[in-house]
Amino acid sequence: MTQQQALSKKHIFLLIIGIAVIAFNLRPAITSVGPVIGEIRADFGLSNGAAGLITTLPLLSFAALSPLTPKLGQKLGFEGAIVAGLGLLLLGILLRATGLLSFLFIGTALVGVGIAICNVLLPGLAKLHFPLKVGLITSIYSTLMSIFAALASGITVPMADGLGLGWNTTLLLWGALVLLGLAVWVPQLRGKNSEPKPVDVQPVSSSMWKSSIAWQVTLFMGLQSFLFYSSVAWLPEIMRSHGMSIVTAGWMLSIMQFAGVPGNFLAPIIAGKLKDQRGLVIVISILYFIGLIGLIYGGSTPFLVVSILFMGLASGSSISLALTFIGLRSANAKQASKLSGMAQSLGYLLAASGPIVIGLVFDWFHNWTAPLLMFMVVLIAMTGVGLGAGRNLNVVREVG
Repeated sequence: MTQQQALSKKHIFLLIIGIAVIAFNLRPAITSVGPVIGEIRADFGLSNGAAGLITTLPLLSFAALSPLTPKLGQKLGFEGAIVAGLGLLLLGILLRATGLLSFLFIGTALVGVGIAICNVLLPGLAKLHFPLKVGLITSIYSTLMSIFAALASGITVPMADGLGLGWNTTLLLWGALVLLGLAVWVPQLRGKNSEPKPVDVQPVSSSMWKSSIAWQVTLFMGLQSFLFYSSVAWLPEIMRSHGMSIVTAGWMLSIMQFAGVPGNFLAPIIAGKLKDQRGLVIVISILYFIGLIGLIYGGSTPFLVVSILFMGLASGSSISLALTFIGLRSANAKQASKLSGMAQSLGYLLAASGPIVIGLVFDWFHNWTAPLLMFMVVLIAMTGVGLGAGRNLNVVREVG
């Protein structure tokens, strides 16, 4: 009995390590591109639109692949599908760094495909192995995801320019994290398939699209992603409109992402302990509102930094809460994967439109007040669907 318990503890430890190394890889291959997009554009002679496509392609890949990933998970098992996702991510990183224009776009798309597979499967993996600790496990991987996203944003330029590595080599180096992930997950293929038996899973595919809870979780995921990716794209320009230098404005983006780490960690834990999460949705919305008001009115640099801290805390909390909703509103692992596919497919399609829509609004009004008011409208909508997603229901109980 003691030996069995020891093995069980070892298995749990390895699973947590496995989930952690996946989280390491979910953002750096994307967030490392923005800081060097100017160098990439100059090297290839790209237009602004074509350069923008480089940052949008992964989100479009998320949207396209997310609905298909649950079927891949059923066919290959969680372990096999995760290894496939990591392999595609590594291939994309390698192709992108070759210096060939066609491979730049193909590789960027493959980066999105690989991340999409891991993105969708993680909530199901957490639900399968840690059904009573979904909030804690989500807290761990969403926090790690945000830390490495912010780290990639912050050190890419010092590596590319300061160390003289260039954008190719710098982006290629993030493949080391993927190799670490493969080193952990490839040995798992020799173990038992973790996919639950079909008899243990309720058939929810047809009802998922009819469930108001599923749609509310999906829209909450999409609207908070709209706010985050729009901020990533345009926050430095907003800061420059308030008189900041380009270097300081860039640091504001890193500060926003690091400010989200406490929210990443705490929101899922708090959500897991609550009967419903509507109060948490309101708190996050208030934090976002305070931050946006600060950006609209502007002021001194310390005032703007405080506004960025509020936005970052709200942003970090909202993404981890969105991921927690997937587990809490699902009855089992297979359902969690299906809901994850739905939420991340439509959610990231909405997110991909964010930077474009905000840019168009700026081009129309020629100031940042109108785009920030657009942020407010999206925040109000996010709050509304979040109050629905925060109810103590799941898709089976609602439609069954």
